[in-house]
Amino acid sequence: MEKIKIITVSTSDLNEDIIKKYDIEVLPLTVNIGEKSYLDGVDITTSKLLEIMKNETRFPTTSQVNPQRYLECFEKYLNEGYKILLLNMSSKMSGTYQSSCIARDMLEKKEDVVVIDTLNVTSGLGVIVLKACRLREEGFSLYEIKSKIEESIPHVKSALVFNSLDNLVKGGRLSRTAGAIGSILGIKLILEVKDGEMSVMNKVRGTKKAVKTVLEYTDNLGFSEKDTAILLHIDEEEIRSSLRANMESNNNNFIECEVGCVVGAHCGAHACGIFFIEKY
Repeated sequence: MEKIKIITVSTSDLNEDIIKKYDIEVLPLTVNIGEKSYLDGVDITTSKLLEIMKNETRFPTTSQVNPQRYLECFEKYLNEGYKILLLNMSSKMSGTYQSSCIARDMLEKKEDVVVIDTLNVTSGLGVIVLKACRLREEGFSLYEIKSKIEESIPHVKSALVFNSLDNLVKGGRLSRTAGAIGSILGIKLILEVKDGEMSVMNKVRGTKKAVKTVLEYTDNLGFSEKDTAILLHIDEEEIRSSLRANMESNNNNFIECEVGCVVGAHCGAHACGIFFIEKY
């Protein structure tokens, strides 16, 4: 059986228990706030980030993983006899995928390094990483895992409820028009990651209607039974508890994860949703 190292970036927003369980290498992106820079998940927590953002007038920026950092990581594991699967965030949201391709192409044994643009971010990337870990545990080869992951990418689905879209608009992740709709009193926008970018799936009035809409969406598509879904949250308990209760009552296979600092800088507080691989 091949010795395979699975690598991803911090914008997969996986919790520490999962990272340790599957021995996943996570390369951190950087959050820049004012004159200070923080490695995502290393130098700063999500709760600390939200606290800083409340008192900081300048909008935070984020920086990708550079090619040199990827190269060092690849060479380390190749020298230890691994073949490498790097699952990266959407190339439409960051240049970090391109950086990883540059680094791979600098290697002599580039055929032992597979780099995949997952066209996802946060827990959409997370569920793909979890699938890859499962496939590795089941004994599939590097290129067999590559094939199965690429097949599943179009079937990664998401539905997220936001109380405020200000950060998504400021960070350029959502249009000002969509943000204006979301600012109307009582209107909740339900977003998804589609074709590698954030887009508006639906707009409803009130939290209860938003939760109902998310659950109808997940019920209609259905969860892949072999794959683990993720309930993602950032400083949002009401929606989180409602979604959790429903998933538990349906005996869904899921874990809970908190939005990390890079994604949190763009989305802000008070958001929650479900990421999953649909039945197909």
